[in-house]
Amino acid sequence: MHMEEQHHCPRESRRSFLKQSTALAALATASPLLVKAAENEEKINAYFEKVPLQLEINGQLQNLSVEPRVTLLDLLREQLGLTGTKKGCDHGQCGCCTVHVDGKRINSCLSLAVMNQGKKITTIEGLANGEQLHPMQEAFMKHDGFQCGYCTPGQIMSAIGCIREGHANSAEDIREYMSGNICRCGAYPNIVDAIMEVKQGGQKV
Repeated sequence: MHMEEQHHCPRESRRSFLKQSTALAALATASPLLVKAAENEEKINAYFEKVPLQLEINGQLQNLSVEPRVTLLDLLREQLGLTGTKKGCDHGQCGCCTVHVDGKRINSCLSLAVMNQGKKITTIEGLANGEQLHPMQEAFMKHDGFQCGYCTPGQIMSAIGCIREGHANSAEDIREYMSGNICRCGAYPNIVDAIMEVKQGGQKV
Protein backbone atom coordinates (compact mmCIF):
# COMPACT_ATOMS: atom_id res chain seq x y z
CA MET A 1 0.00 0.00 0.00
CA HIS A 2 2.85 2.32 0.83
CA MET A 3 4.32 1.87 -2.66
CA GLU A 4 0.93 2.59 -4.29
CA GLU A 5 0.58 5.78 -2.33
CA GLN A 6 4.05 6.83 -3.44
CA HIS A 7 3.04 6.21 -7.06
CA HIS A 8 -0.44 7.81 -6.94
CA CYS A 9 0.00 10.84 -4.75
CA PRO A 10 2.38 12.72 -7.08
CA ARG A 11 0.00 12.11 -10.02
CA GLU A 12 -2.99 13.40 -8.09
CA SER A 13 -0.99 16.41 -6.96
CA ARG A 14 0.09 17.21 -10.50
CA ARG A 15 -3.48 16.77 -11.76
CA SER A 16 -4.89 19.07 -9.07
CA PHE A 17 -2.14 21.60 -9.70
CA LEU A 18 -2.85 21.65 -13.43
CA LYS A 19 -6.61 22.06 -12.88
CA GLN A 20 -6.08 24.94 -10.48
CA SER A 21 -3.49 26.59 -12.74
CA THR A 22 -5.82 26.34 -15.76
CA ALA A 23 -8.76 27.74 -13.81
CA LEU A 24 -6.71 30.64 -12.48
CA ALA A 25 -5.32 31.41 -15.93
CA ALA A 26 -8.83 31.42 -17.42
CA LEU A 27 -10.09 33.67 -14.65
CA ALA A 28 -7.17 36.05 -15.07
CA THR A 29 -7.82 36.26 -18.81
CA ALA A 30 -11.60 36.56 -18.55
CA SER A 31 -11.77 39.06 -15.70
CA PRO A 32 -10.83 42.15 -17.75
CA LEU A 33 -13.26 41.05 -20.48
CA LEU A 34 -16.05 40.54 -17.97
CA VAL A 35 -15.40 43.92 -16.42
CA LYS A 36 -15.39 45.59 -19.84
CA ALA A 37 -18.60 43.80 -20.84
CA ALA A 38 -20.27 44.96 -17.64
CA GLU A 39 -19.13 48.53 -18.27
CA ASN A 40 -20.41 48.43 -21.84
CA GLU A 41 -23.77 47.02 -20.73
CA GLU A 42 -24.09 49.81 -18.18
CA LYS A 43 -23.38 52.40 -20.88
CA ILE A 44 -25.90 50.78 -23.24
CA ASN A 45 -28.57 50.67 -20.55
CA ALA A 46 -27.94 54.33 -19.75
CA TYR A 47 -28.20 55.23 -23.45
CA PHE A 48 -31.43 53.28 -23.88
CA GLU A 49 -33.19 54.67 -20.85
CA LYS A 50 -36.95 54.47 -21.29
CA VAL A 51 -38.81 57.51 -22.55
CA PRO A 52 -42.52 58.42 -22.32
CA LEU A 53 -44.67 57.72 -25.37
CA GLN A 54 -48.31 58.49 -26.05
CA LEU A 55 -50.18 56.64 -28.80
CA GLU A 56 -53.79 56.05 -29.71
CA ILE A 57 -54.05 52.34 -30.42
CA ASN A 58 -57.31 50.93 -31.76
CA GLY A 59 -59.15 53.95 -30.43
CA GLN A 60 -57.66 53.84 -26.93
CA LEU A 61 -55.13 56.36 -25.64
CA GLN A 62 -52.01 54.65 -24.32
CA ASN A 63 -49.44 56.35 -22.10
CA LEU A 64 -46.36 54.17 -22.34
CA SER A 65 -42.72 53.98 -21.35
CA VAL A 66 -40.40 52.47 -23.97
CA GLU A 67 -36.74 52.18 -24.88
CA PRO A 68 -35.85 54.28 -27.95
CA ARG A 69 -34.64 51.17 -29.82
CA VAL A 70 -37.98 49.29 -29.54
CA THR A 71 -39.84 48.87 -32.82
CA LEU A 72 -43.54 49.52 -33.13
CA LEU A 73 -43.99 45.81 -33.87
CA ASP A 74 -42.30 44.71 -30.65
CA LEU A 75 -44.19 47.31 -28.64
CA LEU A 76 -47.51 46.01 -29.97
CA ARG A 77 -46.67 42.35 -29.46
CA GLU A 78 -44.47 42.27 -26.37
CA GLN A 79 -45.70 45.20 -24.31
CA LEU A 80 -49.36 45.47 -25.29
CA GLY A 81 -50.14 41.84 -26.12
CA LEU A 82 -51.56 42.66 -29.57
CA THR A 83 -50.17 39.52 -31.16
CA GLY A 84 -52.44 39.65 -34.21
CA THR A 85 -49.70 41.67 -35.85
CA LYS A 86 -47.20 38.98 -36.84
CA LYS A 87 -43.42 38.99 -36.89
CA GLY A 88 -42.20 37.35 -40.07
CA CYS A 89 -38.89 38.43 -41.59
CA ASP A 90 -38.38 41.42 -39.23
CA HIS A 91 -36.73 43.22 -42.17
CA GLY A 92 -39.72 44.77 -43.96
CA GLN A 93 -39.76 42.19 -46.73
CA CYS A 94 -42.81 40.01 -45.99
CA GLY A 95 -45.58 42.38 -44.88
CA CYS A 96 -46.74 40.20 -41.96
CA CYS A 97 -46.41 43.14 -39.58
CA THR A 98 -48.49 45.64 -41.58
CA VAL A 99 -50.52 48.08 -39.47
CA HIS A 100 -52.12 51.45 -40.14
CA VAL A 101 -50.57 54.65 -38.80
CA ASP A 102 -52.84 57.65 -39.19
CA GLY A 103 -54.76 55.63 -41.78
CA LYS A 104 -51.75 54.62 -43.89
CA ARG A 105 -50.22 51.14 -44.06
CA ILE A 106 -46.67 50.64 -42.83
CA ASN A 107 -44.38 47.76 -41.91
CA SER A 108 -44.27 48.08 -38.14
CA CYS A 109 -40.97 46.18 -37.91
CA LEU A 110 -39.25 49.09 -39.69
CA SER A 111 -40.69 51.84 -37.53
CA LEU A 112 -39.37 52.73 -34.08
CA ALA A 113 -42.17 53.12 -31.57
CA VAL A 114 -40.94 56.58 -30.51
CA MET A 115 -41.26 57.80 -34.11
CA ASN A 116 -45.04 57.48 -33.80
CA GLN A 117 -45.53 59.84 -30.87
CA GLY A 118 -49.11 61.14 -30.84
CA LYS A 119 -50.21 59.08 -33.84
CA LYS A 120 -53.21 56.80 -34.30
CA ILE A 121 -52.34 53.13 -34.72
CA THR A 122 -54.78 50.51 -35.98
CA THR A 123 -53.97 46.82 -35.81
CA ILE A 124 -55.96 43.81 -36.99
CA GLU A 125 -57.59 43.69 -33.54
CA GLY A 126 -59.05 47.15 -34.11
CA LEU A 127 -60.86 46.49 -37.40
CA ALA A 128 -64.01 44.74 -36.24
CA ASN A 129 -66.86 46.68 -34.69
CA GLY A 130 -67.70 44.41 -31.78
CA GLU A 131 -68.99 41.17 -33.30
CA GLN A 132 -69.31 42.77 -36.72
CA LEU A 133 -66.28 41.99 -38.87
CA HIS A 134 -64.71 44.54 -41.18
CA PRO A 135 -65.82 44.06 -44.83
CA MET A 136 -62.29 42.99 -45.78
CA GLN A 137 -62.23 40.35 -43.06
CA GLU A 138 -65.56 39.00 -44.29
CA ALA A 139 -64.33 38.97 -47.90
CA PHE A 140 -61.17 37.05 -46.97
CA MET A 141 -63.31 34.44 -45.23
CA LYS A 142 -65.77 34.22 -48.13
CA HIS A 143 -63.03 33.77 -50.75
CA ASP A 144 -60.72 31.58 -48.64
CA GLY A 145 -58.00 34.20 -48.81
CA PHE A 146 -55.82 32.27 -46.39
CA GLN A 147 -54.56 28.78 -45.58
CA CYS A 148 -52.18 28.70 -42.63
CA GLY A 149 -53.33 32.22 -41.73
CA TYR A 150 -50.00 33.55 -40.51
CA CYS A 151 -49.75 36.29 -43.12
CA THR A 152 -53.49 37.04 -43.09
CA PRO A 153 -53.54 39.97 -40.61
CA GLY A 154 -50.87 41.78 -42.62
CA GLN A 155 -52.61 40.91 -45.90
CA ILE A 156 -55.92 42.32 -44.65
CA MET A 157 -54.35 45.51 -43.29
CA SER A 158 -52.43 46.00 -46.53
CA ALA A 159 -55.52 45.24 -48.65
CA ILE A 160 -57.44 48.00 -46.90
CA GLY A 161 -54.53 50.36 -47.48
CA CYS A 162 -54.39 49.33 -51.11
CA ILE A 163 -58.01 50.38 -51.67
CA ARG A 164 -57.61 53.62 -49.70
CA GLU A 165 -54.62 54.54 -51.85
CA GLY A 166 -56.64 54.00 -55.04
CA HIS A 167 -54.53 51.04 -56.16
CA ALA A 168 -57.25 48.41 -56.53
CA ASN A 169 -58.71 49.24 -59.90
CA SER A 170 -57.80 45.91 -61.50
CA ALA A 171 -56.42 42.51 -60.58
CA GLU A 172 -53.06 43.52 -62.05
CA ASP A 173 -53.11 46.72 -60.02
CA ILE A 174 -53.82 44.79 -56.83
CA ARG A 175 -51.04 42.28 -57.48
CA GLU A 176 -48.58 45.11 -58.00
CA TYR A 177 -49.50 47.08 -54.89
CA MET A 178 -49.89 43.99 -52.68
CA SER A 179 -46.54 42.55 -53.79
CA GLY A 180 -44.94 43.51 -50.48
CA ASN A 181 -47.13 40.97 -48.68
CA ILE A 182 -45.84 37.42 -49.02
CA CYS A 183 -48.10 34.37 -48.73
CA ARG A 184 -46.13 31.13 -48.45
CA CYS A 185 -49.34 29.13 -48.98
CA GLY A 186 -49.92 30.77 -52.37
CA ALA A 187 -53.44 32.05 -51.73
CA TYR A 188 -52.88 35.05 -53.99
CA PRO A 189 -55.80 34.50 -56.43
CA ASN A 190 -58.26 34.33 -53.54
CA ILE A 191 -56.73 37.39 -51.89
CA VAL A 192 -57.13 39.33 -55.14
CA ASP A 193 -60.77 38.18 -55.43
CA ALA A 194 -61.49 39.33 -51.88
CA ILE A 195 -60.00 42.77 -52.48
CA MET A 196 -61.84 43.14 -55.79
CA GLU A 197 -65.15 42.33 -54.14
CA VAL A 198 -64.68 44.95 -51.42
CA LYS A 199 -63.51 47.52 -53.96
CA GLN A 200 -66.38 46.89 -56.36
CA GLY A 201 -68.91 46.80 -53.56
CA GLY A 202 -68.00 50.37 -52.66
CA GLN A 203 -67.86 49.50 -48.99
CA LYS A 204 -66.13 51.96 -46.71
CA VAL A 205 -62.73 50.72 -45.62
